[in-house]
Amino acid sequence: MRDEDIAAISTWLVGQGLAGTSEAELVAGFCSRCAAAGLALSRGLALVDTLHPVYEGRAFHWQDDLGGTVESVYGRTDTGEAAEDWRRSAWHHIVETGCGELRRHFGRGDPCDFHRLVGLRDEGHHDFFALVTPYSDEDAFGLMDCVYSQWLTRMPDGFSDAHIAALRRLVPVLALALKGPSLARIARTLVEVYLGRDAGERVLSGRISRGVADEIDAVLWFSDLRGYTTISDTAAPGEIIPLLNDYAEAAISAVDAAGGDVLKLIGDGILAIFKADDPAEACRCALAAEADLRARLAALNARRAAAGRPVTTLSLGLHIGAVFYGNIGAESRLDFTVVGPAVNEVSRIAAMCRSADRGVLLSSAFHDAAPGDARAHIVSVGRYALRGVGRAQELFTLDETA
Repeated sequence: MRDEDIAAISTWLVGQGLAGTSEAELVAGFCSRCAAAGLALSRGLALVDTLHPVYEGRAFHWQDDLGGTVESVYGRTDTGEAAEDWRRSAWHHIVETGCGELRRHFGRGDPCDFHRLVGLRDEGHHDFFALVTPYSDEDAFGLMDCVYSQWLTRMPDGFSDAHIAALRRLVPVLALALKGPSLARIARTLVEVYLGRDAGERVLSGRISRGVADEIDAVLWFSDLRGYTTISDTAAPGEIIPLLNDYAEAAISAVDAAGGDVLKLIGDGILAIFKADDPAEACRCALAAEADLRARLAALNARRAAAGRPVTTLSLGLHIGAVFYGNIGAESRLDFTVVGPAVNEVSRIAAMCRSADRGVLLSSAFHDAAPGDARAHIVSVGRYALRGVGRAQELFTLDETA
């Protein structure tokens, strides 16, 4: 591979990195351009750790006979079989020894002394070259502190010295190009996990100034655990967080599946909104989430009871009204949320579930906005004075037998 080929590939990587090209396309373009320049790669693999609540990172796997890059995610590598696989890998050896790279030329009899090397040799690859390309400590983001990569060829003589030198020059440029889209993924993950999908999209679009808020009409959902104080006082300390997680998972999954957006977790409480141009459609989505939640809670309680763990259910208030939706707080610490009298009302409605002996209570505004077929299943439970709200109002619940 000539110097001008290396320069051309480097220039392409920089341009594509600036253009926001995806990691999979970057790896595919890199491998195909190396092959066209005489570095006949048969397989390339790049791994980038990330910051995600479920998985540890993403893998980008290219093969010369695939015509593209296969993208996948991988789970935690610190426990179980995955941890053992990691300890047996060439990358683990590179990290532990600080050597930066490792090569095994099968064609000249190098040992297959790391995980998966025997299989790669038996598939017809003749040379294996692995690198760990670190970012600086200041540029590390969560687990994303380097790029792991490995490169193989079926050329009978393996990689030449010039090929190895070219990879040493090019892979850091690839790692730099991969950093941009990987950081963008992390940013999107963080805002969605901590703010919700819609609020996260708004923040990423640039709506981060204090006081920037829209007045919207939305269905408001407020739910919390029934008897949580008693459970937290009597259950073993190790049971509290799993209990909160289990019931939050059920409620948040139901809201998400119905198109709602969870805005806040307040202890054992959840505040969510359903937005739609048609108020009746927003009400329909909220009712669909409630029905889904009931099914999820039945299954969850059956599992927890069978395991001898504490069980409970949720109190839910539904209301519809005008709210301000946007950034509130100090210049150095903002919260993207909803505020307004309707938010206070929905929390008070949920709190009335215990007094009314109902699991779900709906405001009169929600009842009036709900579609006609849904109102056939909504019944009044009487008028109630809500704490902190100036007027009593008629509340409703769902008649599951109607």
